[in-house]
Amino acid sequence: MSVPLFSRLSPRKRLVLLMFLGILCLGAAAGLYLVNTTFSAPPPAFHAARPLPNTDMNPYGANFFLEREVEAWKREQTVQMAREAGIGWARQEFIWAEIEPDPGIYNWTKYDAIVDLLRRNNIQVIARLDRPPAWARTRASATGSSGPPDDFETYGKFVQEFARRYRGKIDYLQIWNEPNLGREWNDAPIDPAAYTRLLKTAYENAKLGNPNVQILSAPLAITLGESFAENSQQYRNMNDLQFLEEMYAAGAKEYFDILSANAFGLGSDPDDPPNPGKLNFQRVLLQRAIMEKFDDARKAVWILEYGWNAAPDWIPDSRLLWGRVTEQQQAEYTVRGIELAREKWDWAGVVSIWFFRQVGDIPPNNPEAYFRMVDVDFTPRPVYYSVSSATRPLRLAGPGEYQETNPALVLNDGWTVELDANASAGQYAHANDSDATAALRFYGDALDLVFHQHPNAGRLFVTLDGRQISGLPRDEAGHSFVEQANIKEQWQAVVPLARNLDRGEHVLELRAEGDINLDGFKIAPMTVPQPPWIVIGILTVLGLGAFVLAFQWRAK
Repeated sequence: MSVPLFSRLSPRKRLVLLMFLGILCLGAAAGLYLVNTTFSAPPPAFHAARPLPNTDMNPYGANFFLEREVEAWKREQTVQMAREAGIGWARQEFIWAEIEPDPGIYNWTKYDAIVDLLRRNNIQVIARLDRPPAWARTRASATGSSGPPDDFETYGKFVQEFARRYRGKIDYLQIWNEPNLGREWNDAPIDPAAYTRLLKTAYENAKLGNPNVQILSAPLAITLGESFAENSQQYRNMNDLQFLEEMYAAGAKEYFDILSANAFGLGSDPDDPPNPGKLNFQRVLLQRAIMEKFDDARKAVWILEYGWNAAPDWIPDSRLLWGRVTEQQQAEYTVRGIELAREKWDWAGVVSIWFFRQVGDIPPNNPEAYFRMVDVDFTPRPVYYSVSSATRPLRLAGPGEYQETNPALVLNDGWTVELDANASAGQYAHANDSDATAALRFYGDALDLVFHQHPNAGRLFVTLDGRQISGLPRDEAGHSFVEQANIKEQWQAVVPLARNLDRGEHVLELRAEGDINLDGFKIAPMTVPQPPWIVIGILTVLGLGAFVLAFQWRAK
C-alpha cells in the first residue's frame, strides 16, 4: 500500500507546507478583493442629457478664411489639419458680392468647392452671410465699411437661394455680423430695430429655402459703446448689452434659433467674472441674462469669435486692441474656457476659435495675426496642440444619454437634419438612402438607440466591433438589423440594441435602408464590479483551515 506524499514529510516540513498554503490562499483571497475594489478603476460617471437643443455637439469650432486662399492644396492642408485637431465646425464667410455680382446672377463655383472640402473632412459649416454687392447698396460709406443693403428684401432673396442650394449640406446660417459697430453698418448710426427687420426678412426667406435650416443672430462685438458726439443718443458703436436689449424689444426673439455671441479674453483668464463695465470672456453671461429676461432661455448660445491674443513682446502696448498673453497661456486659456462653458453653462453650444489659419494678408506687425492656431506656413502653435488633446475624449461616448449630434456619432453623407418639436431636443437625423452610413464609438456594456418610428420606416443594419449583433433579426444574407416600421407612429422610441457587452470600448457601424429617423442614443449606467465572493470565500476557508491544521500538529 502506497503512503501519501504528505505523510512522508517530517513534522517540521508539514507545518511549513500548511502555513505556506494558508498564506497562499488568504493572499489570493485578499488580492481578488483588492483588484476588484481598491485597485479597480471606478466606472465612468453617467452623462445626463443636455437639456437644450444645439448643445450636445462637438464644442470645438474655428474661423476660416478659405475664400481668400487661391491655391487648392493650401485649402486642403488647412482643413486636413483642422480635422486632425478634432475641430468639428468651420465658421466660414460666404461673400454675397462674390456669389451674386449682378441681380439674380449667381456664381457658386468657389463656395461649392469649399463646402465639399469641409464635408469630406466631417467638418460642419456655420455660414456667415454678409458683404453686399455694390448694386444692392448705394448708401455705402466712403470709408469702405460694410453695411446692409438699401432694400432688405434683396438680402432676403439671397439668403433664400443660399438655403435652398445648400439644403442638406449647411444647416446653420449666421445673419450679418456685428451690427453694433459702425464699420458693419455703413458708418451710420447704429439701429437695433433696423437690424431686427433685416433678421426677420432673412429668417422668413431662409425657412422658405430650407424649413430645417437654423438661423443664428449676428454676434455682437463686445464694446462699452461710443457715441457720435458727447451727450448724443446716436452711436457709432453701441454697447453690446444695450443693442441686445433693444433687439429683443423690437421683437427679435421670433426670428432666430440660436443666439450668437463673441467672447474674447482680452488679457483676463477665463475665470474672470462678468462685469457690465468690463470686456472679458464671461461677458457672455450678461447677454444670457438678457435672454432670460425676455423669456428666451430655451435657446442655445454659440460663441462665434473666441480666443486670446499672443502678440510678441516687440509689438508695442499701444497697438494691443485685444490685450496680450503668452502662447502657453493662450493654449491653456482656450481649452479651459471651453471646458468651463461645457461644465457650467448648459446652454452653451459651439465655440469657434478666432482663428485657425490666415492666408498671409494679415502682416506680422498686426497683432491680429497672433490669434492663429496654425501659422501661414502650416506650423502648429501651442494652442493647436492643446486643442488637439482636448478634443480626443469627445470622440468616445461613455454611459449617458446623447443627441444624434454628439461628436462620438459620426454621420456620413446621406443624413440630413430635420426639425420637429416632437423629437428629442427638437431635431433628428434623417436618412432615406442606402448609402447613408454612420459610426458610433462608445465605452460601456449596454446600448440603446432612439428613433422616430412610423409605418413606412425602413431598416437600420448594424454591426458591433465588426460582427453581427446577437439577439437581433437577420436578413437572408445573415446581416443583423433593427426594424423601424411601426403600425403606430412613435416619437423618441427607445430600442435596445446590445446587452452584456465586455466592459470596454466598442464601435457600432450603421447603414440605413429606407426611411430612418435617428433621434439619439443611450449607454446604460455602469455599476461598480463586484468581487467574486464565492471564490474569495472558498480561498478564505481553505487558508484558515490550513492554519488550523498547522497549529493542531504543532500542539501535538
